[in-house]
Amino acid sequence: MPVSKNEPLSTLRATPLRVAVIADSDTRWKWGALTARRLSADPAVPVELSGFLLRGRATPTARQLAEVGIGAVDVQELTGAAFLREVERKAYDVVVLALVGGAVQAMLHGLAGMGEPARRPVVVTGYVGVVYEKLADGLLLRHGADVVLANSRHDADRFRAVYEGVGADASAVTEAALPFLGGTPYEGESAKTVVFAAQPSVPESRADRTYLLRRLVEHARLHPDREVLLKLRSQPGEHTTHLEELPYQKLADAMDLPPNFRLVYGHMGDVLDRTDLLVTVSSTAALESLHRRIPTAVLTDLGVREPLGNHHFLGSGCLASWAQLDAGERPQADEQWLAAQGVAADGSYETAFDAVRKRVAHLLAEPQLPPLAPYYTPTTAPGYLPGILARYRLDAAPAPEATGLRRVVREAMRNAARGAYRHGVQRVAPVIRRMGEL
Repeated sequence: MPVSKNEPLSTLRATPLRVAVIADSDTRWKWGALTARRLSADPAVPVELSGFLLRGRATPTARQLAEVGIGAVDVQELTGAAFLREVERKAYDVVVLALVGGAVQAMLHGLAGMGEPARRPVVVTGYVGVVYEKLADGLLLRHGADVVLANSRHDADRFRAVYEGVGADASAVTEAALPFLGGTPYEGESAKTVVFAAQPSVPESRADRTYLLRRLVEHARLHPDREVLLKLRSQPGEHTTHLEELPYQKLADAMDLPPNFRLVYGHMGDVLDRTDLLVTVSSTAALESLHRRIPTAVLTDLGVREPLGNHHFLGSGCLASWAQLDAGERPQADEQWLAAQGVAADGSYETAFDAVRKRVAHLLAEPQLPPLAPYYTPTTAPGYLPGILARYRLDAAPAPEATGLRRVVREAMRNAARGAYRHGVQRVAPVIRRMGEL
């Protein structure tokens, strides 16, 4: 059934759009849930969201979920096999895979192997932010979904080139934008509040992280009239998309901090409401800031290098050093770069998800969707795919679901084992590694 760009979804259905989102970290949950809620712009067809967290080392805490600010959604933690059983039992219209690439690939093969349901869900996946590393690897692990979201025109062109380069179907690539952009446009004139958006793993070394923190503290001392904030993603012991072995909180404990310097947590949008200058190495927060036209600096102090991700901002007009910021400079973003990167600072954000909605509507209107067909198969990647499936325990048929007392005992044992694993990964292992560096 043809569906025009402006045709409301209510002409195709009279019931809510049932969407299941599975994520493996706080940031991916934020991206997945907000993406799901943008799949329908028709008030007559609201999105009915079901949330799931893939059990693993980065499973977010209740505090992290609350900080994301999605709203009242009951989120259930489960294994990959349990999620596949959930999808098989319930008639979801759309499944959003907000997962790391390997987990996406495992879920795609799991969904493809569920048998022949009368109507399988539309499968959507994508990236939570700036794609600056492992482009081919990450994209090919996501191939097979019905919709692979690109957060900008720049990304859409790169994604299609990768798929076409290996002879894979690129029709799933759909241009959109990051779903969490928004907020009041900036109208300030002076840098009264300076915010450094920290990242868990960029940079990695103690020396580099200490250097950045020291320069931030020095900036606060040089400008006592400014409020200087260190915006942190997680508290010590918590994990987000990437491991953080040297939290800035611990480094700050060893420093003499000026009274106008503070560590802050909370929703990034709330922090940006009072920001006059956003500073970062390569955080996606830079795109949120630029969307509001807040002066934004991407640091060059540690070089402009691929491992740092700041090379992504070449041509943006945002590259600057702490010495320049100390001297009062405020970068001016390049308008053409902003347009190509999906920042939508020109007011086009409201239409940024039209192509996604149109594609999903087309797929929902089909009487029967074709089988999921990831690029990686036992034929194309016999030395790679089995390891991915085994990592997520999908290399064999899942065991039948336990019931009654057996289920209670098994769940208690899993919870205890999961707690021990998290303690080892998040607390014990970093200490042992740091001791080895002494």
